[in-house]
Amino acid sequence: MRQSILYAALIMLFAGCVNGQSKRSNDFAVLPKPAPGEQVATFGGGCFWSMNEAMSELKGVNKVVSGYAGGRTNNPTYEEVSSRTTNHAECVQIYYDPKVISYAALANAFFFAHDPTELNRQGPDEGTDYRSIAFYRTPEEKAILLDVIKKVNSSKHYPEPIVTQVVPFFAFYPAENYHQGYYRLHGDNPYIAGVSEPKVMKFRRAEKALLKPEFQK
Repeated sequence: MRQSILYAALIMLFAGCVNGQSKRSNDFAVLPKPAPGEQVATFGGGCFWSMNEAMSELKGVNKVVSGYAGGRTNNPTYEEVSSRTTNHAECVQIYYDPKVISYAALANAFFFAHDPTELNRQGPDEGTDYRSIAFYRTPEEKAILLDVIKKVNSSKHYPEPIVTQVVPFFAFYPAENYHQGYYRLHGDNPYIAGVSEPKVMKFRRAEKALLKPEFQK
């Protein structure tokens, strides 16, 4: 019992994607240009550490960049976004091959990579910077997102209705380098072990048929 209480306390201590490394220098990742034939999608669903990992495990996904979107502040830092003065959310930008995976499949996977029924929070992470948000670049993508939401709601997979914001894409700003691929690099972090990993494992079970072979085990 004591061990469980201690572990829960550690999770809360590191909640919000925050740890000692969040004070590192602001060396930002470089946002890649889409390769020929490659398309881009942008989603936000809580801490981008687990969302980055989940979406990167899908077949046809070539690269996933963690960053910030949904606000109007140019080139925000993690600390600025965490202060909730920028209106940005933690998001991921996905570079994918539409010949292998469709936007509809990505959108569907997004709704199983987090809990889209939680308003302005994900688990222990609270605030608008952790809100569920999906961006569309074309009217077709908007229609797909609304259709997926309707289908997921109808399935009753979640007991509450989806509250995800569906908004036009404006801009995406890559996060600091230390946030990129964080899940795989810091498996010993209490937040990763206690919060992120269970979300990724749940995602793998829900989207097993769409996973790259090495993640289907």
